[in-house]
Amino acid sequence: MSATEEVASGQDRDAADLGRFGYKQELKRSLGTFSSFAVAFSYISPSTGIFTLFYLGLITIGGVFIWTWPVVALGQFIIALNFAEVSSHYPIAGSVFQWTKYLAKRTYSWFTGWIYLFAGILTVTAVVATLPLALIPAMEGLGWHSLQLTLHTELVVALITLAVITVLNIYGVKLVAIINNTGVLFEILGMFVFALVLMAFHNHQGFGVVTDSAGIHVGANTFLAAMFMSLFVIYGFDTASTLAEETRDPRRAAPKAVLFSVIGAFIIGGVFLLGTLVAIPNLHTAVSGAWGPVNIIEANFSHPFATIYLLVVSAAIFVCCLSILAATIRLCFGMARDKQLPFSRHLAKVSPSLHTPVWTCVTIAVISAIPFLQFAGASTIAIAATGMIYLSYFLGNLAVLAARLRGWPKTPAPFRLKGWGPVVNVLGLIYGGAMLVNFAWPRAASNPEPNQTVVAGQQLVNFHMAWLNKIPLLWSVFVFILLVGALYYLFVGRNKQFTSVATPEGDDPPVAAEAAT
Repeated sequence: MSATEEVASGQDRDAADLGRFGYKQELKRSLGTFSSFAVAFSYISPSTGIFTLFYLGLITIGGVFIWTWPVVALGQFIIALNFAEVSSHYPIAGSVFQWTKYLAKRTYSWFTGWIYLFAGILTVTAVVATLPLALIPAMEGLGWHSLQLTLHTELVVALITLAVITVLNIYGVKLVAIINNTGVLFEILGMFVFALVLMAFHNHQGFGVVTDSAGIHVGANTFLAAMFMSLFVIYGFDTASTLAEETRDPRRAAPKAVLFSVIGAFIIGGVFLLGTLVAIPNLHTAVSGAWGPVNIIEANFSHPFATIYLLVVSAAIFVCCLSILAATIRLCFGMARDKQLPFSRHLAKVSPSLHTPVWTCVTIAVISAIPFLQFAGASTIAIAATGMIYLSYFLGNLAVLAARLRGWPKTPAPFRLKGWGPVVNVLGLIYGGAMLVNFAWPRAASNPEPNQTVVAGQQLVNFHMAWLNKIPLLWSVFVFILLVGALYYLFVGRNKQFTSVATPEGDDPPVAAEAAT
């Protein structure tokens, strides 16, 4: 059999497997194992999260904040192990929503999917708002001195980025994958090699910087606040399963991609963090000035080299924007195909020529632009997005544990945890629950009130209601999204016919009786 025939035969098997779940193959199945890994890795994108919130960790506990990186990576890897097993059983577009649909009752799965959908939308907003932090200094280095790093300029660049990645996603996952694979190689090589150069030739602090807090007290509260950069970076690994319907042999490829994306991000991001910390010329100056990677790069390299490197980082962040939008589009498509969203018929329609849900692409982009009406910088949006993601992950893990207690899984999948499943599941819930408390805790650095978002005398977030301006932002975001979802589900959603929940013959049937009907 020729290679072409083998690929065609494999795609037929994958399409038949999907058909046994009750879905027709409409999206184009063109991603291999590396592309699946690359999409998940670029969703995590260490460079994106580090450029967004490096300063927050630094001003909170100095160089000691690097120790938050392995703590978060370990916690997220535990969650990734659990998700890898579930994705091997249910290789369908929609990730957490689809898993809870098979493992919990309808109402529970709907709210989990609704929360995860808006967490993804907020993440799209956060990453397109991050790109200007690297791109504008790079453009200034190329001679565009009229471009200053102001909120207005950041907003314009972010909106242009959102429009461009929307068009690219409309033209298909194959195009996104080509750009993505190239960008991931640049990010891995660029961050890793660059960090080694910093450590070898620009080591101003010495490796002892990882124990230097610059005189700041390090306690439980400050360490937890410093974790927010690491928390914002290491999530989105389930993207590999979200794009399962466009991946070849997804029952095997998706779990590998989920796990290796976390491992790869931990190694690459950790080396980059160490390199940037040791290259800080004066730690006290960096802490008092709230330095980010851009300041460190410009302080150590010639103007031309710094500009080139910032362009490389900008490309990596752009690829991250592409991947996150692609994943959020697939989640929305998965829910719409099951008739669980407003205007589901239009959102679930796939273009016969482009093989993409065009209206879903446009809708997600438009909703992602709404937070820019009150733009307070990328970091504020990033913290809200991460908190919502952790909530949806926690709900997903809770459903999986409940299913395990009922005997799931009874049939083996290519990736399985065997007897370690319940242990891994419980550890993931303990970690996730602790981080949810950390997110929700009211503090100016990570969960500010609108009254606390004041820069140069201007209140950046203002709801024009005194009582609402005194409520921490993450609380307001969560309650608003939950309230809108509850109203829609109560009056419309619960009355919609739920798409039949089916599993392939020989596989575990839906655990909850309500799902089976």
